[in-house]
Amino acid sequence: MIIVVVFGGLFVAADRIAVNMAESEVADRVRSSQGLTGTPSVSIKGFPFLTQVFSKELDGVDVGLKTVTATADGRPVNITEVRAELSNVKINSDFSSAVADTADGSGRVSYEDLTRAAPQGATVAYAGPERAAKGQVKVSGSLLDLLKNAGKDPGRFESLLKREITVYSSVELREGGTVRLRTESLPGLSVPGLDGMLRDVLDYDLELKGLPKPVTLDKVTAEKDGLKFSGTGRNVSLVG
Repeated sequence: MIIVVVFGGLFVAADRIAVNMAESEVADRVRSSQGLTGTPSVSIKGFPFLTQVFSKELDGVDVGLKTVTATADGRPVNITEVRAELSNVKINSDFSSAVADTADGSGRVSYEDLTRAAPQGATVAYAGPERAAKGQVKVSGSLLDLLKNAGKDPGRFESLLKREITVYSSVELREGGTVRLRTESLPGLSVPGLDGMLRDVLDYDLELKGLPKPVTLDKVTAEKDGLKFSGTGRNVSLVG
């Protein structure tokens, strides 16, 4: 009985050593193949690990990055809490190929980063639970500054536009990682043509580039600390 326990303990120890080495190898390969500046965290699910290796299929692999710096219209945008949860991952013997049957990805962009990528003079913020449930964010700023920063000439109405405004914009994630913001309604503006001019400024698209390939995002929700992106995929290649 003692011998069985000892051998059992040795097997568990060997299995854990092997999985730790494999996680490190996968992390390096993901960083290299995805062109990442930082090394991701990798967690291989299931026990025992060695039997999964022999069968060339892992129960699951979780990949995480604290921050990815993408670009939106040429401006840097930090995407945090980037995660990819992959299931039924088929591998080869040296982990140079890993393809998951299914993958769930997610990431978050703070309102601070959204503001940095927004039209100059606009501040993007949480719109409250009721509007957030509709996928809306709050956009505010100096009306005159918003127009001038966008190259719009208010002409003789400049003195009437020295006011702060707040609007609510719907956020939609389009195919290819484009974030689209569209103004729902504008405050009462008495200047002819001003509504259209302001919409030209506040309605804009941000194409997020630079996300790791396993994270294919197709859904966005507005939360207190920013926009959360999520999505699913099939036959997702982790490395190679």
